[in-house]
Amino acid sequence: MEGKALTKHLRISPRKMRRVVDLIKGRNTDDAINVLHFSRKNAATHIEKTVRSAVANLLYVKPGADSHGLYVKEVFVDGGPVLKRARAGSMGRRNMIRRRTSHITVVVAERG
Repeated sequence: MEGKALTKHLRISPRKMRRVVDLIKGRNTDDAINVLHFSRKNAATHIEKTVRSAVANLLYVKPGADSHGLYVKEVFVDGGPVLKRARAGSMGRRNMIRRRTSHITVVVAERG
């Protein structure tokens, strides 16, 4: 049985999110939440909430499951829509600024 959680349209770039996501792949959910809670990266708070949501979704579907026997089966970050903004460039031109957004997907499962 698997529990899945999605968080969409986060205003942080996918490149920054992936650095934190790589820390928790394959870990037990308790260890993953602990690592994320004490991480100093801003992205860790968003990922921690998504992991907690995935665990809660699994426990809702399968009430008898042990929350300590779960692990992070899959976690990945996709790029979301890009907000395009403009800034003044050289010689009176316009330079584009791309404000990137992210989508997080976390899948937790039981070991065994």
